[in-house]
Amino acid sequence: MELQIVQRTTLTMKEAAEYLGISYWLINQLVRRKQIPCSKVGGKFLFRVQALDEYLNRKEKESVSY
Repeated sequence: MELQIVQRTTLTMKEAAEYLGISYWLINQLVRRKQIPCSKVGGKFLFRVQALDEYLNRKEKESVSY
């Protein structure tokens, strides 16, 4: 029987902060203000890598459109 490796598609709050290059405090504030996409599962906040990439793309577009 061959073992299949499962690749994670979600990050914890600490991992998401590192991925985005921001502090844990800041990502916590963004979650509280509902400004960043996440899901609460079993008391933990999880972030999909794809959703974070889309969030960054949206923020970049907002920064250049006045």
